[in-house]
Amino acid sequence: MLYKTNYLSPIDPIIILANDSGLLGSWYENQEYFAGTFDLDRAETIENPIDQPILKQVTDWFDAYFDGHNPSAKDLPLMPQGTAFQQEVWAELTKVGYGETISYQGLADRVAARQTKGRGSARAVGGAVGRNPISIMIPCHRVIASNGDLTGYAGGIDKKITLLKLEGIEPKI
Repeated sequence: MLYKTNYLSPIDPIIILANDSGLLGSWYENQEYFAGTFDLDRAETIENPIDQPILKQVTDWFDAYFDGHNPSAKDLPLMPQGTAFQQEVWAELTKVGYGETISYQGLADRVAARQTKGRGSARAVGGAVGRNPISIMIPCHRVIASNGDLTGYAGGIDKKITLLKLEGIEPKI
């Protein structure tokens, strides 16, 4: 069974999708690649997340995050759906800590090291980052260009700037 709820973040509403086993997605309304491959019309709408344990856990995490804390996503049952390569990229993204950033090339090199390859492709990694179905918890907002510029964010650059500032990072604008 699929469950969804709306989380009213201080940035924009976030749609959260889960099943009985884990979190499948969290998207800003109208973001690029919204809902991924899921048909949100087939999900049961849960008005009060306390009625579904995973939704409750995720909304509590968001509450702590937007209150300026650094909640750990390690205990959340994250279940992003994607290709093997996307899964590798998203796994590396979870290692980028609160208040830290990484370049697309740095992330590509980490992924390539996991695969025992040489230098990774920043472009390929960028594509996987952009399709991240679990916004904020899998912190794609922490990925920046090698020169420090802000590039791309499926939810919009304005949201990326807000999230980085929330984490104490003064982005190069």
